[in-house]
Amino acid sequence: MIIEGIVEEIIFRNETNGYTVGRLNTSDGEVTIVGYAAFLKTEEMVQVDGDWIYHNKFGEQFNFTNIKTLVPSTLKGIENYLSAGLIPNIGPKTAKKIVEKFGLESLDVIQYTPEKLKEIPGIGDKKLRKIVEAYDEQRELRDIMVYLQQFEITVNYGTKIYKKYGKDTIKIISENPYRLSEDIFGIGFKTADKIANKMGIENSSPYRLEAGLKFVIMQCAQEGHSYVPKEEFFNKSKHLLGIDEAYLEEALRNLALKNTIYIINDEEEIKVYYAPFHIAENNVAKKIVELSRVDFDELEVDIDKAIHRIEEKDEIIFGQKQKLAIQESIENGMMIITGGPGTGKTTIINAIIDICENLGMKVLLTAPTGRAAKRMSETTGRESKTIHRLLEYSFMESEEMAFNKNEESPLEADVIIVDEASMIDILLMNSMLKAVNPGTRLILVGDVDQLPSVGAGNVLKDIINSGIIKVVMLDEIFRQAEESMIIVNAHRINKGDKPLLNGKDKDFYFISLKSPQEIVSTIIDLIKERLPNFYGVDPIKDIQVLSPMKKGEVGIFSLNRCIQDALNPKAEGIEEKKIGDEIFRVKDKVMQIKNNYSLEWKIICDGDAIETGEGVFNGDFGYITDIDNEEGTVKVLFDDNKCAEYDSKQIDELKLAYATTVHKAQGSEFPVVVMPIYSGPPMLLTRNLLYTAVTRAKQLVVLVGEVRYMDMMIKNNIITRRYSSLDKKIRNFLNVFYS
Repeated sequence: MIIEGIVEEIIFRNETNGYTVGRLNTSDGEVTIVGYAAFLKTEEMVQVDGDWIYHNKFGEQFNFTNIKTLVPSTLKGIENYLSAGLIPNIGPKTAKKIVEKFGLESLDVIQYTPEKLKEIPGIGDKKLRKIVEAYDEQRELRDIMVYLQQFEITVNYGTKIYKKYGKDTIKIISENPYRLSEDIFGIGFKTADKIANKMGIENSSPYRLEAGLKFVIMQCAQEGHSYVPKEEFFNKSKHLLGIDEAYLEEALRNLALKNTIYIINDEEEIKVYYAPFHIAENNVAKKIVELSRVDFDELEVDIDKAIHRIEEKDEIIFGQKQKLAIQESIENGMMIITGGPGTGKTTIINAIIDICENLGMKVLLTAPTGRAAKRMSETTGRESKTIHRLLEYSFMESEEMAFNKNEESPLEADVIIVDEASMIDILLMNSMLKAVNPGTRLILVGDVDQLPSVGAGNVLKDIINSGIIKVVMLDEIFRQAEESMIIVNAHRINKGDKPLLNGKDKDFYFISLKSPQEIVSTIIDLIKERLPNFYGVDPIKDIQVLSPMKKGEVGIFSLNRCIQDALNPKAEGIEEKKIGDEIFRVKDKVMQIKNNYSLEWKIICDGDAIETGEGVFNGDFGYITDIDNEEGTVKVLFDDNKCAEYDSKQIDELKLAYATTVHKAQGSEFPVVVMPIYSGPPMLLTRNLLYTAVTRAKQLVVLVGEVRYMDMMIKNNIITRRYSSLDKKIRNFLNVFYS
């Protein structure tokens, strides 16, 4: 049955799945309509197709399965249609101007004579082009949205799907809905599986089985594994797919034939690799052997004399291990320097730079994150780039990233020093080593006791464990560092000892509280009042709350809402934008949660762009400087002074970052770290997580919670195993090198 009418009211809407209850004014009177239509707006003229149902509480309703927006025929309807936010660059103000100018002909003007829109103040050639493109796209998008709504796909995800597949959206999803789990950020296998189930696709469909196996292997990669033992892989897959092992064997063989997955049978176990990780491990292992086996000509320098010269110049005294690290770095093709805070890693880096530059060598400095690279620049007085910038990243039409520096175009350097090396995963290490020529000295500096990389692999530890690379482990805390309780306690925690707490005029404190409500309220008080008043720190820019977990009362989701309400509450005149479960406001602290290689940025000085580029990366911190609901954009100023503008299709790549997980804080330092200490999963309450958290602070650490949970973390030195074969492959390639 089909009925038509004007939407009088939206009574209810589920923002997650788009389920909507509305009141429709038809020629036969008012009708309550129910169904999935997240885009439905008041004053719209719609045609709905469905059946009458009776609800015990709300009475007779029209349950629609299809809905079509008709061209509005009233001035108010046209204005609402244009200002609904579906056409970028037309918000409520511009929509009002268009309707005031062109009246009932407004939509015809946009479709057939769009040049007339330039008569509206503020619409130039560039904006006109965007409006016309968006209007045409939006009409096509509406039909696709109607199709997607039956699968409870939100407008936000529907827009992403359309951006990826365009006019072929319906065709692609009808043929293989599991492509969504691979192609669309935020849509996982389980969502795609629900869609497929509604479409009647069988559980044993090859599309389903192959997508499920790829989902399992990628889930394992997100847990840090480069491979998974086949038995464990099949157990996880059977649990997910509910299918016999015989079907899984066939699907696995098909993926192996496509070179999507590699099955490696060694003497210990059968290993299942996602192809990029297997290839990366092999490449990294081979390159490490090549770099480590280079014989250098004898240098025209007495390193002992050079070290003595630096000691006199800088009025310092190097420890024996520091001297060894400097010497080994100069004499070897590849070298690892590892140690905790206060053990002199930065002093060593500066000495290596000094000696190498005096020999006429070109030295490049790099680190995995923007914050780490910036800190390296500050401590060395020389330019340091992120690894991505050093390798000159770019993106292809497929939106996949590529590096311009590689085997064909290697980095021009005699020495490359990499800081925060524990953060480098196997894929990034592979990309970096491709651009390093044998004969270039590669020095990896880091803290092997911190949390491993967020991405797959256990790279720094595996290279050390391979036993073929020169390694200097620094363990002496120098006198100046001994004055910092942050450094002293970090080393105590790392050794399994309890930290020294609450000394007078110190920089490491514990506030003992039992209930999560007290913990949260105290954290708010610390951030908003006590720490800014006593230490003069900025509550948003200088203080970072770190939590072991995402969920729960002291998890980052809850903490971010509470801290935002305290520091940047809703206020008249402050623009805000709701995205999913989060509300963004101007001045909010945010974090980029995925790599976006194509997002444009500018560095502004005195109103002019002095530098432009592309790419914002997972883990970058920034602050919202502008929200334009008229244009549908949000501007963010990142820590490295890059300003990026997000449109409605990109905004879900941002999350509030007043509080973040310890994992996300790797590679960053903050003046003040505040951390809740409360119960949680044992896999998160670990010694190296606590150690990593406290070493993020430069000036002050405040732990808030129960001492017994801190003690539990210090005792819990169980490091979750990461499946990786890099150390073994390095040794295997070494044997090949000498055979």
